[in-house]
Amino acid sequence: MRLSELPRGVEAIIERVEDARHPDPVARRLRELGFVPDEAVRIVATAPMGGDPIAVRIGFTRFALRREEAARVIVRTDLSRPYPQARPHP
Repeated sequence: MRLSELPRGVEAIIERVEDARHPDPVARRLRELGFVPDEAVRIVATAPMGGDPIAVRIGFTRFALRREEAARVIVRTDLSRPYPQARPHP
């Protein structure tokens, strides 16, 4: 599932960030900001009528992303599989 499709308030785990093209500076920046495998993520707010941006929480940090950017992040919501707790980012 893509992060942009995740319902608000549902906890998910990042699987990977996909590059839309090569090179993809947006995907690279998402990885640099902490969108890395096994990190817990949650959508905490959305724009009216499903528009942009969406507010995403990783650890104790919130980011505003366009849905097009969030679509690069692949997540899983199968919480029956073990995963690490959210790690704070410096």
